[in-house]
Amino acid sequence: MKNSLTKIWQHRYFLLFVFLFVYTQVIYIRIAIRRVINIHIFDIDGPVAVFITLCPLFLIIAYFIKRRQKPEGFSIKEILKIFFISILVYSLIGMIVMTTFAFIAGTMEQNFGGVLNTLVILEFLMNSFIYGGFFLAYYYYRQNIANQQQLIESNQALSESRINQLKAQLNPHFLFNNLNVLDQLISENKEKASDFLNEFAEIYRYVLQISDKKLVPINEELDFAEKYFNLIKHKYGKAYQLKIKFEDITGEVVPLTLQLLLENAVRHNLGTEQNPIYIEITINEKITVSNNVVPKHITHTSGKGLNNLKEQYALLSNEQIKIETSDKKFTVITPIIPLHASGGNGQRSTII
Repeated sequence: MKNSLTKIWQHRYFLLFVFLFVYTQVIYIRIAIRRVINIHIFDIDGPVAVFITLCPLFLIIAYFIKRRQKPEGFSIKEILKIFFISILVYSLIGMIVMTTFAFIAGTMEQNFGGVLNTLVILEFLMNSFIYGGFFLAYYYYRQNIANQQQLIESNQALSESRINQLKAQLNPHFLFNNLNVLDQLISENKEKASDFLNEFAEIYRYVLQISDKKLVPINEELDFAEKYFNLIKHKYGKAYQLKIKFEDITGEVVPLTLQLLLENAVRHNLGTEQNPIYIEITINEKITVSNNVVPKHITHTSGKGLNNLKEQYALLSNEQIKIETSDKKFTVITPIIPLHASGGNGQRSTII
């Protein structure tokens, strides 16, 4: 009983629509036949009776749909077949029920003879087609909504799974690269290596904290990028210099975006104190990271980090990462993913 009431409540708007349509139809027929308008024209007993007789039709159509349901869906031919079979079964059941009641009441001749009988049958069939069509349209509308929702949820699950895979690749990448720096510092300057290790431990703690996040606020990412660049300075001194221009803007970014772009600039360009690599981060409507180009002689580069980042933004944003290259300058432009709530972060300009 409770389950039936729940289903009726779920379909309340459709049932209300059907009842109002039936009510309007009955009022129209009464006016057309009686040629007069009075209070009895609006009596509700007739519409309620018609509405109740239509409910078995909806149950029969739903039964045949579920019975013949296929994983790939229905063709138009299959839908029409279900529709006509349902109406045929409903009509047969209706005729059997009406005949049985007429037989018991002894009114067979009055109810099933002459022109009246033909009109009753025609009205019954017409109602079957009209309201059966309504139900079929409603059923497939709901089915389409459910399929779209299922597709959205499936795509979200796939996207989240892929993002988690990509993030799992980035963390070891970040760890490996900085352990290499630490290894070199240990052999060159143990004091610097100790300072580097302390700062690196603090930074990597943040990396672990955001490992389960798809996005982080721009402020957090920028603070992290500044701390990360201090690690770079431990090894290279003034060979690599960073300038930050941050306007009053809010939004989120993929974690480690700026860290990866800074690392990319250092990895691919040879900076010296006499000829430094100038890296500039500009944050306004988008994030622009650019640097002058002094290529290193690298035998092999996979580009995995940047490709990984591009894929994450493709999954999370409608905009793509843009890369602009020339002989003198390399620029990466990444989108800012808007926040639901607004609020300024304030302007900021830093040179490191």
